[in-house]
Amino acid sequence: MLIVQKYGGTSVGDLERIQNVANRVAKTVKEGNDVVVVVSAMSGETNKLVAYAEHYSDNPQREEVDMLLSSGERVTAALLSIALNEMGFPAESMSGRRAGIVTDTVHTKARIEHIDPTPMRRALGEGKVVVVAGFQGVNELGRVTTLGRGGSDLSAVAIAGALEADLCEIYTDVDGIYTTDPRIEPKAKKLEQISYDEMLELASLGAKVLQNRSVELAKKLNVNLVTRSSFSDAEGTLITKEENIMEKPLVSGVALDRNQARISLGGVVDRPGIASDIFGKLAASNVNIDMIIQTLGHDDSTNLDFTVPMNELGDAKKVVETFIEKGEIKEASYDEKICKVSIVGVGMKSHTGVAAKAFASMAAENINIMMISTSEIKVSMVIDEKYAELAVRALHNVYELEK
Repeated sequence: MLIVQKYGGTSVGDLERIQNVANRVAKTVKEGNDVVVVVSAMSGETNKLVAYAEHYSDNPQREEVDMLLSSGERVTAALLSIALNEMGFPAESMSGRRAGIVTDTVHTKARIEHIDPTPMRRALGEGKVVVVAGFQGVNELGRVTTLGRGGSDLSAVAIAGALEADLCEIYTDVDGIYTTDPRIEPKAKKLEQISYDEMLELASLGAKVLQNRSVELAKKLNVNLVTRSSFSDAEGTLITKEENIMEKPLVSGVALDRNQARISLGGVVDRPGIASDIFGKLAASNVNIDMIIQTLGHDDSTNLDFTVPMNELGDAKKVVETFIEKGEIKEASYDEKICKVSIVGVGMKSHTGVAAKAFASMAAENINIMMISTSEIKVSMVIDEKYAELAVRALHNVYELEK
């Protein structure tokens, strides 16, 4: 079998843990497998590098930030390769460039355009373990790019797809996907398997085990993912096609996203195309919009409420200010003390009353719902941040997810 293994920052957090990873990789090789390993930077390293950049500038050039941050993963890749070679397992480390990962030109959150797996195939053909620095690639101009936070997951899935690997294992500090965060609800249960669509929803809604773009790519490339702990031998969670799952639960999990801010626009000029103009400018500034509510105001005006990731609020404010200056928005307010709590499950497709049950559980806890968004397999609610953990426990209990 050809297996791609990805190890996150906590799994390679120090020299002892890198040795532990080397031991795991060696065991996989001994079992007769070809192995490609994708590694993150050692835990805390990326934050340290960001702090170095901010010592000189509050707004460093993104091209230079990419050049700086990509070094963290290369350090880990080289150290792991050295450890494996010393143990008698031939290994070769590769940067994103060397591994053939080509991205677009958007720095600090680039997207992979294609991968030329030739260098990796050559090394595998020579009987080597290939150790790739995750989170990075190179654009058509030859500049180093990075894929955004959690981008090593994306690197691993893309490489698995390009090499047509049999399995892609994502190793973290948790042993699988849980019905919710066990730190919030101790009764949370580990799932044996979950569909791509459910995992995509959970990842995009705040579950931090897997990066949502990596799940989306896994579905597109039909890569079987397993997420498990690098600190135990426990079985992990398989992320696969919905048709591979025998029993489809009504609700698979509850997700909490604290990284949300609400923007309320009042007195928006009610003319054809105004929403397109506002959200088009936000998109051009790489601001991701989540929930949107539009209500009719007074005097030929309308009101718009929407949510954005907290770290994109500053860019969103700049766009909103340009419309205020033009007189097309009368006023704007910003609420950073909110969160989004969601339920996800493919079983919702064939059952009624799922959303009503969620709303009733919020009412029973006297929690006010500010905004609601639904899809075929998801119900999301924006609430006051102070009720975040109470809401998660209430939803987990009402759908009996601990059973």
